[in-house]
Amino acid sequence: MTPPLDDLIVVCGAGGFIGGHLLGDLRRQGYRHLRGVDVKPLSRWYQTYPDVSNLVLDLQHLDACTTAVRGARSVYNLAADMGGMGFIENNKGLCMLSVLINTHLLMASRQAGVERFFFSSSACVYAHDKQTDPKVEGLKEDDAYPAMPEDGYGWEKLFSERMCRHFREDFGLTTRVARYHNVYGPHGTYDGGREKAPAAISRKVAMSVINGDRTIEIWGSGEQTRSFTYIDDCLYGTQAIMQSADVTFPINLGSSEKVSINQLVDLVEDIAGIKLERRYNLNAPKGVNGRNSDNTLISKTLGWAPATSLRVGMEHTYRWIYDEVKSGRSKDAAVNQA
Repeated sequence: MTPPLDDLIVVCGAGGFIGGHLLGDLRRQGYRHLRGVDVKPLSRWYQTYPDVSNLVLDLQHLDACTTAVRGARSVYNLAADMGGMGFIENNKGLCMLSVLINTHLLMASRQAGVERFFFSSSACVYAHDKQTDPKVEGLKEDDAYPAMPEDGYGWEKLFSERMCRHFREDFGLTTRVARYHNVYGPHGTYDGGREKAPAAISRKVAMSVINGDRTIEIWGSGEQTRSFTYIDDCLYGTQAIMQSADVTFPINLGSSEKVSINQLVDLVEDIAGIKLERRYNLNAPKGVNGRNSDNTLISKTLGWAPATSLRVGMEHTYRWIYDEVKSGRSKDAAVNQA
């Protein structure tokens, strides 16, 4: 169900990476009534648009959620206190508190008569014992149970998935859930401690090019494997899932192109035209040994799956991060230096 162009659509987490891109994509499609909501001051939003109503609200509180969704027909919840592995392994309590955001948004959306509600879940919900081998096959949606997700962040996402299910079953609120697999691209966090692997490696390589330091630190052995989803695929898949008639279950939204962290470094080095000496920090957070997306279900239900190659996506990402590093414009670095 494609919403009419004059419907009010609310994007929560609009000051973040995916939320900023989603608002931009909705604008390009011609949607005229858009509202972006984020806890960060506007000066720290990654992307803002003059014709979008921007609200700075702490969505952990019910009254803020009530204000955020007032008059909305569709709500995208991309808001969470999260980051890369270095952040989520050391901030489990902060990650868990995001259950307040989704719970209160669901309550406010039900009260406001919202027609469709999207929740951005994560591959971190998958059971840890299915991710011990770097040669892991793709994770199927059923692999989330019996539950043994990433401590803190993964448990919050799994709990919030269940909340969406029960608000749909008990109260009739149409909810949709996508499990994101490592979304990356330009206009996002690349320093400050919350960045994910593609951005962190791009930053480290860019700094080596700019500063002449020919070494790079890699967290773990570099043999751990992941798949990385380019932002354009995430945007298309998110809206396709939101608008679907029958995808009432959590569904993978991720690339199935599995690579090791060492291979990711190889790729960024090749894009930058540089070769670096690798230093492995075996004591740094590294997450599970292997994770990849099984796209059987999304291909069957939507007739589509993410297809942007890692090479193409990383070329765009690295070029943007290189320019940002060289200019010193980082919003995250400025905050952490304050």
